[in-house]
Amino acid sequence: MKLQNQNILFIVRTMGLGGTENVVLQLCEILTGRVNKIIVCSTGGIHEKKLQEMGIKHYMIPDIASKNPMNMLKSCRSIKSIINKEQITIVHSHHRMAAFYAELTAPKKVVKIANAHNTFTDKKKLTQLAYQNTKVIAVGEMVKKNLTEYFKIPKEQVCVIHNAVKPFGGNVVPIEALCQERTKGNVLIGNIGRLSEQKGMTYFIEAAEITARTHPEARFIIVGDGEEKEKLHAQVQAKGIQDKVLFLGYRNDIQNVMSQLDFVVLSSLWEGLPLTPIEAYSVGKTVIGTAVDGTPEIIRDGVDGYLVEPRNPVQLAEKMNKLIENPEMLKRMDEQSKKRYQDEFSFDKLKQVYVKFYSELRSE
Repeated sequence: MKLQNQNILFIVRTMGLGGTENVVLQLCEILTGRVNKIIVCSTGGIHEKKLQEMGIKHYMIPDIASKNPMNMLKSCRSIKSIINKEQITIVHSHHRMAAFYAELTAPKKVVKIANAHNTFTDKKKLTQLAYQNTKVIAVGEMVKKNLTEYFKIPKEQVCVIHNAVKPFGGNVVPIEALCQERTKGNVLIGNIGRLSEQKGMTYFIEAAEITARTHPEARFIIVGDGEEKEKLHAQVQAKGIQDKVLFLGYRNDIQNVMSQLDFVVLSSLWEGLPLTPIEAYSVGKTVIGTAVDGTPEIIRDGVDGYLVEPRNPVQLAEKMNKLIENPEMLKRMDEQSKKRYQDEFSFDKLKQVYVKFYSELRSE
C-alpha cells in the first residue's frame, strides 16, 4: 500500500541512543517507499548515519527540551522553515515539546500526530495545548490512561500502538567475557538500559548482593552507559561484589547479548512501554520486571516472567533465586516469552498496524 503524495516530518529530541529514537527509525523503515518524502529533525546523534543510509534528510535544530528563550525561538523558526521548505503534509512528533512546536508552527491543513512514550504528571497545561489538535499514539494502555484521565485528552484522539522490535536475524557472536563465565558454569543474569535513575540499576545491584549469598555462581551483567556509571561502579566496589558484576558498557547488539544470558531483569522506576522485555522475548528469554506503567502489559506474571515492586531488591532477589533454582520452569517460561513476542510484539505486526493507521488517517 502506497500513501501517495505525503511528506512526513518526524520531530524528535535526538537521533542518539534510546527507545524513542529506535521507534523513529522503525517508522522511517516502514514508511519509506510508501510516502513521497520523509524528513527528520533533531539535535542529531549516532543514528544520523542510519538515516543517511536510508536516504532520509536530517535537519539539525536546537534541543526541543531547552527552556532557553532564544533556543525556543530558534526551534520555532527552524521547524516552521522545514515545514514550508519541504512542503510537509504530516508532522509526527516524539516529545511533548515537539508536539507543542508543531501546534505553533504547522498550518491547519497539516495533519499532526504525536507518539506518547511515557506517563507524566507535570506540565499539564502545556501538554493539553500541545495535543489539542493532534492524533496521539500511546505506546501502551497505561500511557493512554495517563493522557485521558490526568491530562483530559479526549479518548477519541488517543489510540494505542505497542512498541515492537525486529527479530534477531543474525548468528550469535560470542562475547568473550560471557563465554568465560559460562565455561565456569556460572548463571548469567542481565540488566540492559541507560545507567540513569529511571532504570533503577542501584536496586539491581542490591538484589545481586542478596542473590550472590545463596548462589555464588550467579553473575550480574549490566549493559549500558549513562550519568550514573561512576556511582554504580562505586556501589559494586563498596559491596565487595566486583567479581560478581560485569559492566559491558554500551552495546549495539542487544539481542545478541541477551541470547547469551540465562534471563533478563528490568528494574525501572518508570516506563511507558519498555523495549527491553520485548527484545528479550524476541530471543526467547524470560524477564523479571518492575510492575510500573506499561511493563505489566508485556510481562505476564508467572507465565513469561515475573513482576516485582519497584525499589524492592529483596523481592527481586527472591525471583532471581527462583529462576536459578528451577531450570525446567525457566525453560517453559522462555518458550512462552518467544510466543508472546511472535503474537504481540513482532516488527511485522507493528508494520501492519502503522500502515493501517496512516492509510485511515489520510482517508478521513
